[in-house]
Amino acid sequence: MIPAGKENMNIPRKSRVLTKMRAGRKAICYKFNLSCPRAVEIAGLAGFDAVWICQEHVPTGRNTMEMQILAARAYDMDCIVRVAKGSYSDWILPLEADASGIMIPHLMSLEEAKEIVHTTRFQPLGRRPVDGGNADGLYCRLDFRDYIRFANENRMVIVQIEDPEPLAELDAICRLPGIDMIFFGPGDFSHAIGCPGELDHPEIRRVRRLIAETAHKYGKFAGTVTSPASMREYYAMGYDFLNCGADVVALGAACDSVIAAYQDAAGEKECAGGAE
Repeated sequence: MIPAGKENMNIPRKSRVLTKMRAGRKAICYKFNLSCPRAVEIAGLAGFDAVWICQEHVPTGRNTMEMQILAARAYDMDCIVRVAKGSYSDWILPLEADASGIMIPHLMSLEEAKEIVHTTRFQPLGRRPVDGGNADGLYCRLDFRDYIRFANENRMVIVQIEDPEPLAELDAICRLPGIDMIFFGPGDFSHAIGCPGELDHPEIRRVRRLIAETAHKYGKFAGTVTSPASMREYYAMGYDFLNCGADVVALGAACDSVIAAYQDAAGEKECAGGAE
């Protein structure tokens, strides 16, 4: 007899993003550089499908990552972790903490994509090391075979195209089983082609469209970053998943608006401009 109210406790949580995209719907994400799980809760209360936390550029430790994953889960929100390009443990630990997906930055070749699948997917797709005693396996409450199958079907492996080199093998990368999403990073790509920050450069526009088209050609999802102004355009272009906004940008803008109001109210504008 299962105690009342506990019927669903031993069923793993499916990815909200994958569920929406597989139904032909669009998903929206918000990026976090800061380490406060309560800020993640605010994104959940607002209605985001996912939050993106980063271990490539940000010193987000594993304990902090785990708390942010738990905060996201409390609001049925996915947590996607952009991992460091390190050992296999750097890749699978977020998954074992029950992140809904991982994002590997700067994919450079088909061979690297094959290694990612080998390391992060269970049989028959890859040889990811197995534990099952962590949050993603319900602490050994999930049958071994069910655990393997559920993880392969319900956890995302996302690769970022941020350099021109992998474009030569883009079709083969998108064809590869075990990769769920191709994510275009226009900022690094603009830097790589010698046009840093020119996000409307003709080559950026070409590659942005190419990635969405090629991903869909092989049944993969496409993701990128956007602003509110370009969100409709990128969804119409075929992108399934967009990240719009970041905590540091929002906090900076809020602080700037308060200081501007203060300077106006307190007569500080002239002083700020250098007047005595």
